[in-house]
Amino acid sequence: LKSLRLTGVGKADLWTRRRKSNMGRVIRGSRKGKSLIFTSKTRLRKGAVKLRPVDYAERSGYMKGLVKKIIHDPGRGAPLAEVVFHDPYRYKLKKELFVAVEGVHTGQFVYCG
Repeated sequence: LKSLRLTGVGKADLWTRRRKSNMGRVIRGSRKGKSLIFTSKTRLRKGAVKLRPVDYAERSGYMKGLVKKIIHDPGRGAPLAEVVFHDPYRYKLKKELFVAVEGVHTGQFVYCG
């Protein structure tokens, strides 16, 4: 230590140099940024859950839909309801996925608007 004192390095500087390499931990945010094991598993998801796009029928009134299925979506706590609406412009059916609220069952009518 006598030679270190001559160069202007104290005991505290020597202690921090020795301990700097293994001091503290890598925080979780920086660990999540660099690896692929923290990404969510989206391969088995059923689809995007959205409300109907607002068209003329919804702006001026409402649309009646029929609940066809209640399905489980992996990675989500709530079940999904597959609701079928008549297309207001063409002769076809439009399927939409909603989050199934408590009490929704198949065969039930749902009104949007």
